[in-house]
Amino acid sequence: MDDDVIRLLRARKEQGSTPGHRRDDARVVLLIEGGSSRGAYSSGMTVAVEQLGMLPLFDAVHGSSAGALNAAWLICGRAERTMHAWWDPAIMGTTISPRRFFRGGPVVDTGYLVDTVYTEIMPMGFQEILDSPVELHPIATDALTGEGVDLHDQIRDQASLQAALRASTAMPLLAGDPITINGRAFVDAGLSEGTPVRSALAQGATHLVAFRTRRADELQSPPSRGERLLMARWFARNAPGALDPWLHRVEIRAEEERLLSTHPATIQVRPPLGSAKISRTERRPAPLRAAVDTGRRAALDALGLTR
Repeated sequence: MDDDVIRLLRARKEQGSTPGHRRDDARVVLLIEGGSSRGAYSSGMTVAVEQLGMLPLFDAVHGSSAGALNAAWLICGRAERTMHAWWDPAIMGTTISPRRFFRGGPVVDTGYLVDTVYTEIMPMGFQEILDSPVELHPIATDALTGEGVDLHDQIRDQASLQAALRASTAMPLLAGDPITINGRAFVDAGLSEGTPVRSALAQGATHLVAFRTRRADELQSPPSRGERLLMARWFARNAPGALDPWLHRVEIRAEEERLLSTHPATIQVRPPLGSAKISRTERRPAPLRAAVDTGRRAALDALGLTR
């Protein structure tokens, strides 16, 4: 399975193949799993892609939640130069602040991250993303239906790109209100597609590379009774359609695992066994820096291509 992907990537690299100028009819898609702070692992994996010069070998990058942010940094060519944000105390300490919850603010402030950090402190190459032949597909969850939605077609300019990134990362309760785009409210992609394999296959992907943020031995657990009591009111008020996928997240993740494990041409890159378990709201510099480095080394080993 992974040999087919490696052979195709190597052939494209040797041919100098770029989107729009392929000698094959394959559609190779990079999938980047979400997970909030667990995205430090997939950030390192995207750094490996950048260091190997592999981005032009892909036709599209689909990202969920933090995976959408890492996808955007990769597509604009700034994954390596901005990876330090994951362990920058000022950026992470302001983006994630549990104390804000008691003041009525978001625990995870993606508005500050996308609209301030990405424009003033650590500018993202929005125009490079808009112009890139490698497509960016941020996934979000429709707040009324609970379905996963690919926001690629909603992106027209910098403002709509920023809105798509915020929608993909709008974690229920922790990130505040849903994000509205063209009259539709969206919440975090992870509710409907933790790893966006369904959207990629629906759009004709033939070969998949999946960057995962959980080890193979980390299992998704169902919501606890306390979580259900806490979240039921929030969903009823803000995203009624997203409650069902949230309650059935174990089954949704199991289906994603099935699709990835049975697809005939797939590489999955995961943090190796024994790697640290990173919580969704981790903000300590040391474990996040280690996760970025671990992810980078895991992708370099798995992809098996030389510079």
